[in-house]
Amino acid sequence: MGQKIQYAGLALIIIAAIILIISYFAGWNNINAVNVGSFAAMVVGLIVYIVGGKRSLNE
Repeated sequence: MGQKIQYAGLALIIIAAIILIISYFAGWNNINAVNVGSFAAMVVGLIVYIVGGKRSLNE
C-alpha cells in the first residue's frame, strides 16, 4: 500500500511540473492561481511521497 501512495505522490509532482511548464509557454505567467496551485500540488506531492516511503518501510 505504501508503494502505491508513493507512486501517487510522484505522479502529482510530475503533473504539477508539467502544468507549470505548459503555463510558461502558454503565457499564463500572470495567473497566480495556476502558479500557486501547481506549487502547492508539488509540495503536497512531496509530502505524500515521503509518507508513502515511510509506510512502505514499515510493511
